[in-house]
Amino acid sequence: MIQVTAKIALDEREIGEFFVRASGPGGQNVNKVATAVQLRFDARRSRSLPEDVRGRLERLAGSRLTRDGIIVITAQRHRAQARNRADALARLLDLIRRAAQPPLKRRATKPPAASRERRIESKKRRAGIKRLRRATPSFD
Repeated sequence: MIQVTAKIALDEREIGEFFVRASGPGGQNVNKVATAVQLRFDARRSRSLPEDVRGRLERLAGSRLTRDGIIVITAQRHRAQARNRADALARLLDLIRRAAQPPLKRRATKPPAASRERRIESKKRRAGIKRLRRATPSFD
């Protein structure tokens, strides 16, 4: 079990890792060793996540979420496979931790008196500008 928060722990079997060849620098090594890691986590079918966290996680994942509800994280920053594995797992756990924090409730507040005054003053100024544009009656 991988401890994410005090209340959430992931089962290692829910996380799939696939190794692919990484792009970028690495010389001949890049052509023969699969150092990049593609981590897959099925968020929709995970029993480890509460329902509210699952919904927030799917919204936070954005383009990393497939139509089937699988989060795909690709890590290829490092030249070593082990470091890429750790990086991908850390990014997934960070995503889940952010989803585990419930959003703050918005408190309704009144606009300050100074901002109301500025608004009224700008409306008066604008009205004055428009009044000057009006055609004045001619007294011929």
